[in-house]
Amino acid sequence: MEKKYLLAIDAGTGSVRAVLFDTEGAQIGVVQSEWEHPSDPRFPGSMNFDWERDWELASACVRGVIDKTGIDPAEIAGVSTTCMREGILLYDKNGKEIWACANVDSRSTDEVAALVKKDPGLEKEIYLESGEAYALGALPRLLWVKNKMPEIYEKTARIGMFNDWLIYKLAGDEHTEPSNGSTTGIFDLKKRDWDPAIAEKVGVRSDIFPAVRECGTLAGTVNEKGAEDTGLAMGTPVIVGGGDSQLGCIGVGVTKPGQAAIFGGSFWQYEFNTATGETDPGCRIRVNCHAIPGVWQFEALAFNPGLVMRWYRDAFCQREQEIAAKTGEDVYDLMNREAEKVPAGSNGMMCTFSDVMNFTCWKHASPTFTNFSIDPALHNRYTFYRAILENAALVTRGHVELVREVTENMPEEVVFAGGASKSELWCRILADVLKLPVRVPAVREATALGAAMLAGVGVGIYSDINEAVSRCVKWDAVYEPDPGNAAVYDEMYPVWREVYKAELSLCDRGLTANMWRAPGI
Repeated sequence: MEKKYLLAIDAGTGSVRAVLFDTEGAQIGVVQSEWEHPSDPRFPGSMNFDWERDWELASACVRGVIDKTGIDPAEIAGVSTTCMREGILLYDKNGKEIWACANVDSRSTDEVAALVKKDPGLEKEIYLESGEAYALGALPRLLWVKNKMPEIYEKTARIGMFNDWLIYKLAGDEHTEPSNGSTTGIFDLKKRDWDPAIAEKVGVRSDIFPAVRECGTLAGTVNEKGAEDTGLAMGTPVIVGGGDSQLGCIGVGVTKPGQAAIFGGSFWQYEFNTATGETDPGCRIRVNCHAIPGVWQFEALAFNPGLVMRWYRDAFCQREQEIAAKTGEDVYDLMNREAEKVPAGSNGMMCTFSDVMNFTCWKHASPTFTNFSIDPALHNRYTFYRAILENAALVTRGHVELVREVTENMPEEVVFAGGASKSELWCRILADVLKLPVRVPAVREATALGAAMLAGVGVGIYSDINEAVSRCVKWDAVYEPDPGNAAVYDEMYPVWREVYKAELSLCDRGLTANMWRAPGI
């Protein structure tokens, strides 16, 4: 039977989905299920992962997309996986899951504080080799399990990431891969492999690391249990996947050194490709392995732009929601239409949500709107809305400039993908703030496409990732910066940085509460 399709399973922060593509990159069908990772009330900052329920949801999505599209499972040439990064699972000697936490779990505050007190220079030492700080890495979490759940710690035989776990459930293969494995902080970036010595330095197990397989290589085939759970055909090739941002870059063609992408969702990631595994001497910005051998990425994260938009919509845009319910229009489209009438700079108003990244001292100020008048013609809910859009772009400018400072390189353009790129207004604001062309792909949700492209490389449909890009990545629009608006944002940016610094000082004095701060900070 002709192999016509490629399947991606995408385990994101807020949902899991199965997405079916043809071999030219066209999306054929998708089935998605929202999921939650609730906190355990006993452990502040915890973000649990329910592997039994979540596998049921994931496998149901696969069955659902097969049923929805009416395809024969035997027509699927290959499957690959992607996921939120940083989340980890622990397994016992029999391969059974025994503990897991999702990506921004921050329960390990005590452990980070103890590590810093014991050796103040250790975090920098680890960062310079691994590109990771304690903030999102696995080391403090493993210490937490050791200290708080010793019975689980003693039973632990292996650690894994969520994309690896999906492959394990499908094919029984035990491995990790560099793009997500490097987010643990236990990797030698340049070697793209585990460094057990890092684990030993902080006093956690160094004998729990599975083999490393490169992204896009064959992990195995769907076994009997995997086929029973998902409806896939036994023997379907399963290809090593990768982290969501790295596969998102593949899905928008950002595969070579010097290229850059911005992914706008709940979080915003700025990714800049390099040809080395060098890190930042100032330890301010994350460095990961790309899902392509010989390529690495500087990565800067902006916290919550998408979630802030959702909050603003639900808290203040009831009128637009009523109109949208009657007309079938998107609420955000209605808001964008009015916010376009507000001039660049929001009539002097600014807001503080996410700050520019500082990886080893990572904290965000209390959310604030400031410098607005009581003139409703100048400052109304559409002005506040535009200020939120501008805030995300200003943070991203800080990230672009930070990476330029470290690497002495600047992209000629940026690719903008994810849900935020559906907003033409946000695209234009981003181009104006960055003073760079912003290229928007036809497939906005690029992560699943990147996984499908890796599957295609792994089974030989594409000779390499470059052929996959040429066949699958298509463009929707390019937004050029407006010189007049760019000049407004040039004046606004340094002021915004000073305002943010002042807001952080209020948090440091205990007068306001941080929106988020890393464990131990």
